[in-house]
Amino acid sequence: MTATVPPTPSDRPIPEQAGRVELPPGTVLTDDRFVNDDLLPVPLARRRWTTYNFAALWVGMAHNIPSWLLASGLVALGMDWKQAVFTIALANVIVLAPMLLTGHAGPKYGIPFPVLARASFGLRGANLPALIRAGVACAWFGIQTWIGGQGIFVLLGKLFGGWAEASEVGGQPWTLWMCFVLFWALELAIIYRGMEALRRFENWAAPFVIVGALVLLVWIANKAGGLGPLLDQPSRLGWGADFWPVFFPSLMGMIAFWSTLSLNIPDFTRFGAGQRAQVWGQTLGLPTTMTLFALLSVFVTSGSQAVYGAAVWDPVALAARTDNVFGLLFALVTVLVATISVNIAANVVSPAYDLANLAPRLINFRTGALVTGVVGVLIMPWKLTETPELYIFTWLGLVGGLLGTVAGILIADYWLIRRTVLDLPALYTPGGRYWYTSGWNLRAVAAFVVGGVLAVGGSHSAPGKGPFPEDGLIPFLKPLADYGWAVGLGASLVVYVGLTAGRRRT
Repeated sequence: MTATVPPTPSDRPIPEQAGRVELPPGTVLTDDRFVNDDLLPVPLARRRWTTYNFAALWVGMAHNIPSWLLASGLVALGMDWKQAVFTIALANVIVLAPMLLTGHAGPKYGIPFPVLARASFGLRGANLPALIRAGVACAWFGIQTWIGGQGIFVLLGKLFGGWAEASEVGGQPWTLWMCFVLFWALELAIIYRGMEALRRFENWAAPFVIVGALVLLVWIANKAGGLGPLLDQPSRLGWGADFWPVFFPSLMGMIAFWSTLSLNIPDFTRFGAGQRAQVWGQTLGLPTTMTLFALLSVFVTSGSQAVYGAAVWDPVALAARTDNVFGLLFALVTVLVATISVNIAANVVSPAYDLANLAPRLINFRTGALVTGVVGVLIMPWKLTETPELYIFTWLGLVGGLLGTVAGILIADYWLIRRTVLDLPALYTPGGRYWYTSGWNLRAVAAFVVGGVLAVGGSHSAPGKGPFPEDGLIPFLKPLADYGWAVGLGASLVVYVGLTAGRRRT
């Protein structure tokens, strides 16, 4: 593919408007190994997402079933509700910082995450962090789609009856598989219409899901005559020596929940009307929404304890206990909207761009989205959420360590080395300043290896609770495993700056 804009001398300064940059008017980008229409910078005229659009994006993404279940996972590990909500709130305040730092390049240059990664990793080397992010997103897409399909299965079974007794295929009722496939197809149909369709969907999905969660709270509080005894249950861990060994890996796991977006947030902020829109939109949308949702989860569950004599953490299972047809239909629509909202935005947009970056001449945004959908099924997502230990410590912990390592390099390169100044045409031009060694920046690769080994090398599992050795993959690194995201980010940042400082950069 050849991408062009109206010809003028190619050595003209890059146009800049209120801190926002686009390609010089004479730029001709002809190498289809690194260019297609989806990877090019968004023109200034199309950068129009507002503070509300970004806040709505985060409200829509944060209000989903796995977010609701985070508090339950922490309570299952021994925390009381106050400790669980505190852990979730702190994690989201922390992860907001790299979110805003990497998001800065979006409104300024209009580029997606894999193109931003070319500045630090090289035009070819950017495929390393892009494919790691894409693989994680594919797995998350599968997890969310499976959970959404389960929600539809439970609620439709309550409406029509007999679904759970259907003949089994692969150990599950065929009706569950049908719900899973239909939900999967609906998600891909929406994203196939492009990013503008996603923006419009998120604008109305966000308030709808908030209303749905509040309706669930009012309903259970009314049935309970108030909230139940769960809020009075003491922590099994206390605040002493038993608490901290659970708190720190849990904190890293909660950070890892959104550390994926801390890398590819430029995929969204590239459409921003300016820095104020992305900074305020994300600040108002992410930590507040996640904390509110954790509180709603705890309050609704405590009400279920009073009504049913047992805590029901799964909102789908709780909604299915009503016999009101309208209530069931409302719950069904809420589950659909909430899960689609997060899954498309968080887990399809990124790998679509990442895969396009891998082979621009063969894969565009829509093709990448379809590939994501297929891979998300093949990883068998139902296995990743079987236990809190596997979900929080193994899956989220491992993912967080690797993604933190990439974030450290991106932040170091963009903020500390380049001071936010990029040569926009060179990000698409082989042989230019970001070509390094045959398209790879070996200093970034070295920083990634060091940070990655330190972050995840000590990964360990309790006997029978996970895939890692009890003493850790690399035993002497075991003490670092509980801090994987922070270790990976800090180590890779320091190593990259150490290897790069003093060299001429632009």
